[in-house]
Amino acid sequence: MFGKRTTIGQGATPARPAAPAMPAAAPPPPMASAAQSSARSPAPPPPLEAAPQKSDHYYHTKSLIFGAMIEAIDLSQLSKLDSASARDELRDVITEILALKSVAMSIAEQEELLEDICNDVLGYGPLEPLLARDDIADIMVNGAEKTYIEVNGKIQLTNVRFRDNAQLMNICQRIVSQVGRRVDEASPICDARLPDGSRVNVIAPPLAIDGAALTIRKFKKDKLTLEQLVRFGSISQEGAEVLKIIGRVRCNVVISGGTGSGKTTLLNCLTNYIDTDERIITCEDAAELQLQQPHVVRLETRPPNLEGTGQVTMRDLVKNCLRMRPERIIVGEVRGPEVFDLLQAMNTGHDGSMGTIHANSPRECLARMEAMIAMGGYSLPPKTVREMICSSVDVIVQAQRLRDGSRRITHVTEVMGMEGDVIVTQDVFIYDMTGEDANGRIIGKHRSTGIGKPRFWDRARYYGEEKKLAAALDAAEQRDDKVA
Repeated sequence: MFGKRTTIGQGATPARPAAPAMPAAAPPPPMASAAQSSARSPAPPPPLEAAPQKSDHYYHTKSLIFGAMIEAIDLSQLSKLDSASARDELRDVITEILALKSVAMSIAEQEELLEDICNDVLGYGPLEPLLARDDIADIMVNGAEKTYIEVNGKIQLTNVRFRDNAQLMNICQRIVSQVGRRVDEASPICDARLPDGSRVNVIAPPLAIDGAALTIRKFKKDKLTLEQLVRFGSISQEGAEVLKIIGRVRCNVVISGGTGSGKTTLLNCLTNYIDTDERIITCEDAAELQLQQPHVVRLETRPPNLEGTGQVTMRDLVKNCLRMRPERIIVGEVRGPEVFDLLQAMNTGHDGSMGTIHANSPRECLARMEAMIAMGGYSLPPKTVREMICSSVDVIVQAQRLRDGSRRITHVTEVMGMEGDVIVTQDVFIYDMTGEDANGRIIGKHRSTGIGKPRFWDRARYYGEEKKLAAALDAAEQRDDKVA
């Protein structure tokens, strides 16, 4: 059989080796971010903890078979095969080992063992079944013994466990090495991504006391659209139409929200309405935006090397963007002084630029932007900073994760200008929470604030969208009157 290097003896009892550093197999089809998954109406699947827990005997048997398999195959030859062929070869070798060793297992157990070992060698080990599920928004591994998932906005404990902390670290290193990064004792914190764009964070010992902590924010196979967000109740039909117009008419947009509120998903949705002939440049810490336009340049930051040099920060990327003839600059997440360069780009001819910021309200978003500029060491008067923000940002879209796990767009807010030293804003759409049902789900509604002619009206007229904007605002007001 292909790949064998030695004959397998009946009595061989090889020691358990660490998982080999093989190139990872092609992962499951792309998965979208966590946002909006909790708003789905179908009932959630049965919790994974309901599945029977694998015994220590199973892991012991798996270790013996794994060791015999490593002795029986030529890994260098196996690495030259594509994923499907390599998996078939491994299954043949493992099946022969099981027969030679007369392992007493049911057919179902053997099949499970085959799949587990193939995942260990070619994929992401015990994580593979979780990555294949499209209803999971987040995977949280707290050491080898505990793995949690988020489904429909709720966190569940699973029966997934790793052989030991060494296997978990092997898989973490396999993930981050695919994007040219490393995680070890010298560099124990790492942000990376899976090939499909799913966001990965690893924090390893000695910082993580109970074993490596791995967090994966998954992307969905089917990219969410504003129409789907309307069906999920995240935004009203009229509000979605206004957001489409905001995307088309090149408003400068900041998407604000807390962790897991759906900022990246919403940013992906808004970019769907960018014209296909525009040159777009994205800047991210870990590339996860999935723009569908043909003319997109994707940039990603780089951590320092072993000598502590070679770091490329978000600010470096944003500054370099200005020399690349962009029409729109999309910043995946603004966390620090790079907000100054983004604002500079927004008010110097790059209309339609977008970014996301962690904040709990539109007003707090403006305050955080001011604070992040101060973090950069700029000694500008507060009024000057606020004037810069007002002249750069047109719209703030606030996303929020509610206590029942659902995600909602709670504010579509315009930045109007300055009155004295205060930034003036006005809400175009807001979400009102009115109570909760018997199952604990939040009840609420999106409503228009009655603004008939928002500040970006002239911009909409310039792009020929004023009739659609007027129709959406009128429809929202009429719907609110009927509900009232």
